[in-house]
Amino acid sequence: MPSNEDLILVLNCGSSSIKFALFPAAEPLPRIPLWSGKVQGIGGPTPDFGETGIEPFPVTLDAEHPHTAALALIRERVMQRLSGRRIAAVAHRVVHGSSKYFTPTRVDAALIAELRELIPLAPLHQPFPLKAMSLLLEQYPRMTQVACFDTGFHHSLPLVEQVLPLPYSAFERGVRRYGFHGLSYAYMATALPERHGDIARGRTIVAHLGSGASLCAMRNLESVATTMGFSALDGLMMGTRTGALDPGALLYLMEIEKLSLEEVGRMLYHRSGLLGVSGISAEPRVIVRHENDEGETGERARLALALYVRRIVREIGALAAVLGGLDLLVFTAGVGEHNAFIRERVCRDLAFLGIELDDAANSANATTISSAVSRVLVGVEPTNEEWIAARQAQSLLVG
Repeated sequence: MPSNEDLILVLNCGSSSIKFALFPAAEPLPRIPLWSGKVQGIGGPTPDFGETGIEPFPVTLDAEHPHTAALALIRERVMQRLSGRRIAAVAHRVVHGSSKYFTPTRVDAALIAELRELIPLAPLHQPFPLKAMSLLLEQYPRMTQVACFDTGFHHSLPLVEQVLPLPYSAFERGVRRYGFHGLSYAYMATALPERHGDIARGRTIVAHLGSGASLCAMRNLESVATTMGFSALDGLMMGTRTGALDPGALLYLMEIEKLSLEEVGRMLYHRSGLLGVSGISAEPRVIVRHENDEGETGERARLALALYVRRIVREIGALAAVLGGLDLLVFTAGVGEHNAFIRERVCRDLAFLGIELDDAANSANATTISSAVSRVLVGVEPTNEEWIAARQAQSLLVG
């Protein structure tokens, strides 16, 4: 059992950044961490480190092993903050758990080996928490580490949503829809009824719009459909990822244009989406500044944002059909929480559902942005994946 002085460290390791947060291990678990921060720009020319109350400052990371160096930097800063307190557990966000792992799981060498086999399904995310797990297991073999799976929340998906229209034997081998961003959606399942009452238990769609993006249709706060599938490439158009794509286009690129498997992978994950169409940026807030430019720059900026919005609207319409209507639409994550113009354009094109925004509330990123006459409640809810991961780790400690 954790004492009142024990702490839980949450690590969210990505390809270019590592976020961390410290929570007290004893119940009740506060939503706001005691201390948090991130190393970003890992692998790039100008990495920096930021933490609670301190502006980011440049850091130097080993060019050959930048993630290892970033983890060492975080460990050093955390040790300085402990003041005699103990880390009772380290919680890791893990994007893919396959069909086997959907609840928080204690980390050991066997688990790490199994999760490594899933790297091809989430190459932008899966390798990096495994690196952190391995280093900590080597340095602190008795420390409790907990893997918290983004696929876990979607374990409630009905079979008709899990099966892909391939030969059924593929499903039996694990080729199926898994869904992702589960820690974010798990937080929504906690926060939305607190914010909006029983309406959140009805027909709800959450739009997790960040560098990666997906939608989740919920009924009674459980996932019943989602846009990401077997991998984190499916569904919505994203910052650098394609989203749903005609597989015939991939066959053409490989057979006719002779792109290698590696070249196609780089295109799908790193050179497509908003960046690929606009040629400007993966960030909507950057692209929108060029909408009124003359010539090709302006045309591609307008097209990229129009396509981004169109894909969101199309998928919300499809999920509303699955739900049989819509009671609550919620935007979350970096783009969803902070880009009022994206929310306005999406909701404008969903007016047929009875959605009407309050422009002033939307501009202010208010928690409720729909007007009083809107037939669908529309909200903005900051996500809190770190708290969910800490809570899952805590459940194993007290269990």
